[in-house]
Amino acid sequence: MPYVNIKITDEGVTSEQKKELIKGVTDLLQTVLGKNPKTTVVVIDEIDTGNWGIEGESVTERRKRGG
Repeated sequence: MPYVNIKITDEGVTSEQKKELIKGVTDLLQTVLGKNPKTTVVVIDEIDTGNWGIEGESVTERRKRGG
């Protein structure tokens, strides 16, 4: 049973976009690895930009300075 965890920043991702991600990942696992879609689990975690860091600073800080 494949389990895929997608982590993205919480910045307005729509329900339709999430639906496309789940379907796309499920289809990819079926096509490439022959995995059964009925047993494929996809979880999307949306992380606040203050809790996501790159190069020692949060995404919120980077965005404020235009980085």
